[in-house]
Amino acid sequence: MWARFTAVTGLVLAGVLALPGVAMAKPKDLDIPVGTWLAARTHPAVQLTSVSYTADVAVPTPVANLEAIRGLTQQGVAAVQSGKISSDENSIYRWVVQQMAKEPGRYFSPGAPERVVEATAGGLCTGWWVTPDGYMVTAAHCVGQEEDELAQTFATQALTKINEKDAADLISSLGDIASDDEIVRTAAKIFQIWNADNIKIRNVQSSLSLLQSLPGGGVDKTAKAVPIELVAKGTVYPGKDIAILKANGQNNLPTVPLGQDSDVRVGDTLYISGFPGTVTQTSIFNIESKLDPAFTEGPYNASRQTPEGVPYIQTQAPSYPGNSGGPVFSKDGNVIGILVGGLIQQDGGSTEGESFVLPVSIVREKLNEKNIKSAESVTTKAYNEALDLFFKNHYSDALPKFREVQALQPNHPYVAKYITDSQQAITAGKDESSSSILPWVLWGGGGLLVLFVLGTLGTVLRGKRRSKIPPSSFPPAPYGAQPGYLPPGQGQYGHPAQHGQPYGVPQQQPYPQRPPYPLPAAPEDTRAVRPHSPYGEPQQKPGPGANTRIAGLEAELEQLRRNMGQRPPDQR
Repeated sequence: MWARFTAVTGLVLAGVLALPGVAMAKPKDLDIPVGTWLAARTHPAVQLTSVSYTADVAVPTPVANLEAIRGLTQQGVAAVQSGKISSDENSIYRWVVQQMAKEPGRYFSPGAPERVVEATAGGLCTGWWVTPDGYMVTAAHCVGQEEDELAQTFATQALTKINEKDAADLISSLGDIASDDEIVRTAAKIFQIWNADNIKIRNVQSSLSLLQSLPGGGVDKTAKAVPIELVAKGTVYPGKDIAILKANGQNNLPTVPLGQDSDVRVGDTLYISGFPGTVTQTSIFNIESKLDPAFTEGPYNASRQTPEGVPYIQTQAPSYPGNSGGPVFSKDGNVIGILVGGLIQQDGGSTEGESFVLPVSIVREKLNEKNIKSAESVTTKAYNEALDLFFKNHYSDALPKFREVQALQPNHPYVAKYITDSQQAITAGKDESSSSILPWVLWGGGGLLVLFVLGTLGTVLRGKRRSKIPPSSFPPAPYGAQPGYLPPGQGQYGHPAQHGQPYGVPQQQPYPQRPPYPLPAAPEDTRAVRPHSPYGEPQQKPGPGANTRIAGLEAELEQLRRNMGQRPPDQR
């Protein structure tokens, strides 16, 4: 009788006292949006990367080409006489500088003296941890530039003061028209182009680093850059635009998992994480807040292929300069590619919502070349388990998990806030953890046990065997077995259990594999794909500017004024 009693009550107590497991939940199980779930899980592994260059930058002094300018003045007279431009002075000069901006090298030649500045240039991109010990993935164009591209970067960032000085000299030669904003902007454009075409760069040195987030998220002025080494680099778009970096001395870093190309297809929603320069380079937000990753989403529009045969994914998820190198996720939280660039118009403007993603198969290929194995860190595993409990409002259960994460990775950027939020929710009485209702469950279970014992004794005394479960079906559990133990091969009520699966754990079906989506032929278009430039605001040390005026230009423009005074009456 007692053997029968203990066997049956063992099943009942296992059902009453079993605590929920920590299997990874999906957004539909947590009743939260996919984007919320994804951002919470992936943001810790997404990092702001920086590439910087130092060099001696030199440009010659522009000297006016008098013959070319003389021809331009004659064209200006003809344009006035034909009525193509107005006869007022500002309209004439506006037309002159517009023509110069179309071909600055025709109207100005290199001269002395050479202006030299000790300059620093650089840019910001996005990278993400793929191993706990510090291997990171980003885009190739984020870690180094070819000589021509580097010249353009220095011209944009390091020559600002020189460009402004040259433009001011040109405007002075035109007379008192400084109030015409369009002429000022066009004059600046002339020398941005001319100085970039004539720049010389010497003694170039470069370095890579990442700005590691501080506990609590964000990066402030006290956070130091962590040096990072280049391990492997592909070819900038239209090639395999991927790079592998390594930060030494790291462990237990948060990571994100790699998926497969077949995880997504046309019509699926894609999610991009990264640091858009529209935010990191603005003065609107403080340093700490603006260096948290931003999250965008949009549909998978089409599969594309470059003339070199490299596959790319086109998506409508918005992206901007600075997002380059960032991870792109499927709804299941796996990386399916790297954000590389966007479509641009002939005038250089971006096309909204047309971003291009290098598929994750290229990432795996580059990692395999260096024998690097992507892996989930213990930090990420504990963090994701804690997040699932947090989103279920099981704050008391989540709290020790979050503290485990904090012990594993003291510099984790977000766990401190989750610990605070969990404590506040518990204090506010919002906790729905199993531990918070355990005393009531035990009380109810105790009452149930008493009733069950009384009922069992009555049944035995009456001599009626009502149990359908023979005692031999459940031999005693071995010493140390957990509640709910079943012998090998036994399921509930004597049914065979699934091989390798404990009772109560459903057999998981394999995730369906979709065949790769065919790549359509690339359409003819005047637009072009451009990798998102990471290079933003200028950083420079001021150098000597040119004190000479644009020689000979005043005389030619004075002749233009006299010609305008001799023109026939306006017949319009």
